[in-house]
Amino acid sequence: MAAPQNGIFALGTTSHTYLELDLRPGVRPASLVRTMAALREPRRTMGGVNLVTGFRPELWAAVQPADAPRGLTGFNAPRAGIDGKLLPATQHDAVLWIAGAAYDAVFDLARGIVSELASKATLANEIVGWPYHADLDLTGFIDGIENPPLAEAAQEAVVPHGQPGEGGSVLLLQMWEHDRGAWESLPVHEREAAIGRRRHSPGAELDPQPTSSHVARTNQDTFGAIFRRNVAYGNLTNHGTIFVGFSRDRVRLDAMLDSMIGADGTEHDRLTDFTHAITGAYYFVPASEALAACAAHP
Repeated sequence: MAAPQNGIFALGTTSHTYLELDLRPGVRPASLVRTMAALREPRRTMGGVNLVTGFRPELWAAVQPADAPRGLTGFNAPRAGIDGKLLPATQHDAVLWIAGAAYDAVFDLARGIVSELASKATLANEIVGWPYHADLDLTGFIDGIENPPLAEAAQEAVVPHGQPGEGGSVLLLQMWEHDRGAWESLPVHEREAAIGRRRHSPGAELDPQPTSSHVARTNQDTFGAIFRRNVAYGNLTNHGTIFVGFSRDRVRLDAMLDSMIGADGTEHDRLTDFTHAITGAYYFVPASEALAACAAHP
């Protein structure tokens, strides 16, 4: 089976940058794909920094149709739910996720890459991320408890052998801005009800579970498991969570998003009363071998 890009599962990194790029007018998609594929040798790191490369699904399919999941598209239209809940679509042509142990190395690599790609793509959005107290979300609750263990993560996050795009992964990248003042004004028991877990007992879910809780509205037993690499972003006045979710398909990601905003007309995720998405994009992250093939055939 083709191997996924190594950085997807490289845990323990403390500095992150996400660069979303748009193809310059007149530049052929294949030219950008080849240049980005050659930025590093697949399945290796550069100076202790991991680099994960992804593309708008339609762009990748135009360049490598045999290596593209059938029917996969970008986040091309907003998703609307009830009570005014809306997930914006801010799709770009390509993404680079750079992660490492120190931000200076991440910054230097990102700066060099943007310069190298300048003739073919413009930098549309740059997000700098960092872990908050190791494994907490800015809500104060542990994030990613339901992540599958590494031994099982590829089964959920990677396109299976024999399917178009095998070894690749579907990435959902979003920025969720928090209203931390409103959130922290709630009594602890109301915050617990919104999340669906005890604040000071990691992993202890409420019983009975509120149907509007974040746990209930994103239940992976219902929608299927994904592999998350979320981190925090921002400054004192504007901050939140960078949702970085990898899946073997887009279906389970769409289903979770629709459940959160109550697109089925039932109820919305209570957490979305205190955090809202300000960006949204889907990218296909090809297998290491697929990237290597692009880089080797100019």
